[in-house]
Amino acid sequence: MPHCRAMMSFDPNAAALPGSGAFGLPESKDAKVVILPVPFDATTSYAKGAALGPEAIVEASKQVDLFDLETGKPYEQGIAMLEPLGGRAVRQIKVWNQDASRLAQPIIDAGGQTEVPGLAKALARVNQISEQLNQAVQKRAAAAIEAGRIVATLGGDHSTPFGAIQAHAEAHPGLGVLHFDAHADLRVAYEGFSWSHASIMFNVADRLPVKRLVQVGLRDFCEEELERIQSSRGRIIAHFDAHLAAARQGGVPFGKLCAQIVRDLPQEVYVSFDIDALDPSLCPNTGTPVPGGLSFHDANAVLREVVASGRRIVGFDLCEVAPGARGDWDANVGARVLYKLIGWTLASQQQRRGRRKR
Repeated sequence: MPHCRAMMSFDPNAAALPGSGAFGLPESKDAKVVILPVPFDATTSYAKGAALGPEAIVEASKQVDLFDLETGKPYEQGIAMLEPLGGRAVRQIKVWNQDASRLAQPIIDAGGQTEVPGLAKALARVNQISEQLNQAVQKRAAAAIEAGRIVATLGGDHSTPFGAIQAHAEAHPGLGVLHFDAHADLRVAYEGFSWSHASIMFNVADRLPVKRLVQVGLRDFCEEELERIQSSRGRIIAHFDAHLAAARQGGVPFGKLCAQIVRDLPQEVYVSFDIDALDPSLCPNTGTPVPGGLSFHDANAVLREVVASGRRIVGFDLCEVAPGARGDWDANVGARVLYKLIGWTLASQQQRRGRRKR
């Protein structure tokens, strides 16, 4: 693909200029990769802050050096915001988040016991707002996919990318989802919220024409979720953190484990990346941190293996990045995960068709 026209006068070795876009790049209407920000975290049940993630990541991205040793120069194909952070669409999401958060907090405080007077009505409204959000995200993502763009959805809590996953599943029949997470996210509902961050993968598996869900890094889940995985007849495959750790301690090379993770994915892959899949030292302010997890290099190795296998990443999301008091560490890690996701996605789409595997 020819270089984005806006790149012609851009110096990738210089500091980001004031007013520049994501990764310090000039905004471009023909960018191959578009970032769809979804600053929403109304159903977060432990620590809020993920709604601030998109803005923090975009700001931190301006500190990322643009040459990547493994994926080369992803920036050359253009990376732009699909929705300006101060634009009307994002302002609407922030209004929904404010309203839904106000209604959801008493429900969360009550442990989801909506028998308390007034809470049932509040719950219904939160679920309704979440459905509106899903529809808005699906519409914007579908239009971008139709235009030939790669959509990078930037949450928000992990409930936010449902509409984007829907758009990709509809555009790519037989799609597989590669899910990085500390949590299984397979609850039918959590605290009554049908579109909870803890229910995203239940909704994906139950409502969308996804061929297979492959989960990696799981280490915090309930018995019901485990039973759902075990009874899925291979449609949901989980690679638990404890099993990965035990294998490595027994001398199994992580490269071999990566091949095992990737082998059950179909040809076309959507990546859903919850930052809490990583060791919490890399994301201490995320909403529900859990000890253990993947290193940055581990997660990158799994993505590398997806590409090496000949599979094609068609889109992705990055969720649950929450800036702390200073707002730099979590966002810097998130920005670098985002750039790796972009780089590997582009690399997977540039491969020769003859290398593809099923």
